[in-house]
Amino acid sequence: MNIKFPPTTAIANIRGGSIRPQIRGIVFIKDVLGGAFVYVNMQGLPLYQPAKGDKAPIGPFGFHIHEFGNCNIENSDNPFQDAGGHWNPTNQPHGNHAGDFPVLFSNDGMAVMSFFTNKFRVKDVIGKSIIIHENPDDYRTQPTGNAGKRLGCGVIKPYYNWIPVRW
Repeated sequence: MNIKFPPTTAIANIRGGSIRPQIRGIVFIKDVLGGAFVYVNMQGLPLYQPAKGDKAPIGPFGFHIHEFGNCNIENSDNPFQDAGGHWNPTNQPHGNHAGDFPVLFSNDGMAVMSFFTNKFRVKDVIGKSIIIHENPDDYRTQPTGNAGKRLGCGVIKPYYNWIPVRW
């Protein structure tokens, strides 16, 4: 008998695009009681640059789940557009989307963080993508948070890491 269980862990391997090819990282999403635990480890992020005049800052970096699991770079000046918009299954105002994550802070190009969300389970996000944006999310501007260009992308896939048991 072949029994299939829904995945309880997912992984997204994040890769930089044409604007910031140095980005490499991983995002794990794990079902836990009442929601999901998210662990992030990124390298190659740009160093922080404060806003100057009418120019937006670079970093902290907007970080979201997007609608589609497509990390194609069709336009090198504006990559990862095929990932669609922010994932928002319950049509919430921006800042409260299921796909809204905390911003990433670059520490000499590296960011490591973990957080809990009660807005989804692993099965809900398989096949979607995770995007890192150039600018911080303002959590106000509708529908995207004014987070700027897309620097990195990874498709969320099931992650099965169990060891078979022999009886």
